[in-house]
Amino acid sequence: MTYSARIKELNETIAANGAPWAAIDAESAARMVVQNRFPTGLDIAKYTAKIMRADMEAYDRDPANYTQSLGTWHGFIAQQKLISIKKHFGNTKRRYLYLSGWMVAALRSEFGPLPDQSMHEKTSVSSLIGELYTFLKQADARELGGLFRELDAAKAAGDAVATHRLLRQIDEHETHVVPIIADIDAGFGNAEATYLLAKKMIEAGACALQIENQVSDEKQCGHQDGKVTVPHEDFLQKIRAIRYAFLELGVPDGIIVARTDSLGAGLTKQIAYSTEPGDLGDQYNAFLDCDEVDPSDIKNGQVFISRDGKLLAPKRLPSNLYQFRSGTGEDRCVLDCITSLQNGADLLWIETEKPHIEQIAGMVDRIREVIPNAKLVYNNSPSFNWTLNFRQQVYDAWEAAGKDVSAYDRAKLMSIDYDATDLAAEADEKIRTFQRDAAKRAGIFHHLITLPTYHTAALSTDNLAKEYFGDQAMLGYVKNVQREEIRQGIACVKHQNMSGSDIGDDHKEYFAGEAALKAGGAANTMNQFAAA
Repeated sequence: MTYSARIKELNETIAANGAPWAAIDAESAARMVVQNRFPTGLDIAKYTAKIMRADMEAYDRDPANYTQSLGTWHGFIAQQKLISIKKHFGNTKRRYLYLSGWMVAALRSEFGPLPDQSMHEKTSVSSLIGELYTFLKQADARELGGLFRELDAAKAAGDAVATHRLLRQIDEHETHVVPIIADIDAGFGNAEATYLLAKKMIEAGACALQIENQVSDEKQCGHQDGKVTVPHEDFLQKIRAIRYAFLELGVPDGIIVARTDSLGAGLTKQIAYSTEPGDLGDQYNAFLDCDEVDPSDIKNGQVFISRDGKLLAPKRLPSNLYQFRSGTGEDRCVLDCITSLQNGADLLWIETEKPHIEQIAGMVDRIREVIPNAKLVYNNSPSFNWTLNFRQQVYDAWEAAGKDVSAYDRAKLMSIDYDATDLAAEADEKIRTFQRDAAKRAGIFHHLITLPTYHTAALSTDNLAKEYFGDQAMLGYVKNVQREEIRQGIACVKHQNMSGSDIGDDHKEYFAGEAALKAGGAANTMNQFAAA
């Protein structure tokens, strides 16, 4: 419905309610409706799920249509990302948000900073989703509010051309609301717990949930040691629980991202249930590191499985965990991925120990032999030393090609001494094109950085503290922060406007008319930034 049509509809509604509604202005009400396009989180989940589904189809047609996101841990950070995206690129096409469980644990838990081990409050994840979308919706209201003020000025000046242009801009306004891929960790408990939390996250607006195959109460960060996986059927129960949650809430397009940590996980807590050779439980158990046992030499407390007529004892640690055979990680990843896609998952996530396209592609090629349109979400993790990894990859490629690498020390390639070298330049170019190349070669539909704003906040704060508390004092802030905000057109330089002051003034005028006491008058120091 157009803005003008909405005003007409509301005029009719107000007139139908007679004198008690006489003070209600239809155009003011229409503006509030337009500024709140998504009344509930479920409206957002339904809208964004369709966007992701369309993007997945576009990627299947052409891998150049890959998508991206940056992890976020606060509504303001999410808001500024989307404002920046619209400013620099004109639209939000194929650009999402990622909600990292790591950052929720480290930054949003009432216990204080925690490691990524599912110890934070489970509802803090769904609460953060709601917060992110509250800030994105406010960005819509702020931007539309500016258009409404321009429209009023154009009408007052009798400028029909500007009035027509602004009405079209209002009708065609692109929302800041984009899909969120939200991390549900290992489900925070059993399948029922996963289902209950999934509902909370979907109700808050999440259209895509990422779940991993680690044991919930033993969960570790994907880039740390000590990871423990579960048998496939345990994981599939949680995938089904999430699908039921999407269906119950009327979001059939909801997306499930099945993450496997098997590449770096050498342990399992359970021996899988198996009834016949070759079934899924048997395939899982086949990766266990076992010793053949002489029935006459059975030790106290041993656990046994039988295979091919042999009695085998899986290696069990004092932690009561069982060990996988070394070197089976990639095979387990491939089986995990195929099984997940065959049982309701939509996208895959393979957690790797380094950003290496051919390593990822090798597994994806095998998966696609069974499921040709398999697609990945990939963690471009800050846990990787990208500079060192890619310099070493170039070094190894040069050495294999017979190129002289005697000027370089492979173990010290991170050194600033190499920054101006040809090797460093080639490595940087490979980093620059990594996402594009991996989308084409390794089936990666979505590239994300899990913790970028955790690091940018730390870096910018360090730089400000060094300058402000040092010799530069106030100039350290003015020169490096405020002046750059003005020069680069950063919207929040007008922080009163960004916090909603102008929206509040509009509402005061709607509610109180000429009696409204507004904050945006001549004495407001934000007027100093009118030309910024």
